[in-house]
Amino acid sequence: MRTLVVTEKKREIGFFELYLSVWVIACMAAGILVGKFLPAVPAFLTRLKYAEVSLPVAVLIWVMIYPMMLKVDFASVRELGRNPTGLVATWVVNWLIKPFTMYFIAGFFFLSLFKSFIAPDLAADYLRGAVLLGAAPCTAMVFVWSHLTKGAPLYTLAQVASNDLIILFAFTPIVAFLLGISGVSVPWTTLFLSVILFVVIPLAAGALTRVFVIRSRGICYFEESFVPKFERATVIGLLLTLVIIFSFQGDVILHNPLHIIFIAVPLTIQTFFIFAVAYLASWFLRLSHDIAAPAAMIGASNFFELAVAVAVSLFGADSPVTLATIVGVLVEVPVMLFLVRIANSTRGRFPRRLKTSGADYPD
Repeated sequence: MRTLVVTEKKREIGFFELYLSVWVIACMAAGILVGKFLPAVPAFLTRLKYAEVSLPVAVLIWVMIYPMMLKVDFASVRELGRNPTGLVATWVVNWLIKPFTMYFIAGFFFLSLFKSFIAPDLAADYLRGAVLLGAAPCTAMVFVWSHLTKGAPLYTLAQVASNDLIILFAFTPIVAFLLGISGVSVPWTTLFLSVILFVVIPLAAGALTRVFVIRSRGICYFEESFVPKFERATVIGLLLTLVIIFSFQGDVILHNPLHIIFIAVPLTIQTFFIFAVAYLASWFLRLSHDIAAPAAMIGASNFFELAVAVAVSLFGADSPVTLATIVGVLVEVPVMLFLVRIANSTRGRFPRRLKTSGADYPD
């Protein structure tokens, strides 16, 4: 348990992560410029496909996702029975509330409030992108948000591990159901294949790597030396993916620059709303703050790498659906940092300690 606490202290938000929104904007601009002045580049990349999946984007998505999967400790699932209330509350928010409120909030803005500014077909595509975001709870940056709110490390690990397991079974039917409501006939085989490619395989690769390295070099080496080697890979992969995708999206953005704002508005409102639901539910259930804060953060943030991957697989890198998922990346970091401040400023309204396996996690 001592090792767990020590490694958590090293999970400070990095320079790239802290200014992720700045890098996203820069990559958006670079991608648009490439698409505008070097159209041969996106034209060439468009030809690199297999089964309608962009091979360059697929490789970069693997670069993004694999380092996250290294951090998932499925052994933590054994501890679920010791304090299940916080986990159950988060599961309910993530899987029974969040996808559906995203659909209705985004639908209200795209199809009703903004209908004078967004063409119906484009609005429907933006809604589909929002659905993909809403159905994918965070499994990566949540380690950072939990650390910044002094969350219980074991709880965060258990939540991430259990969410990855639930994604395997729940993501496909929820997305297919909501996209069906929005008028899209989703091929289940394609959606299921996306989950296999971008969740199951990297999750298995991460788990096998974790077991092999820990057995050969020990947990301290794995947490303090091996994992940090890959930490920037996720951000670099994400940024390169954005350049490619926005090179495909240049015409849409140049002709509809306000659409970035139109997409960001409901996504931001949804993030604040889900945080409030999870945080207030945790307060009502009298959960300690080191459970309540990461529970709310996990619910509010999104597994945008998976959302981008599925959007690219189902609709193509040049689709407005993919654009909507990318805007989710743009707004998430600044919004989540603001929510971290809210959680830390209200710490005194919650119980202050969690006991798990006989160990205290100080506030």
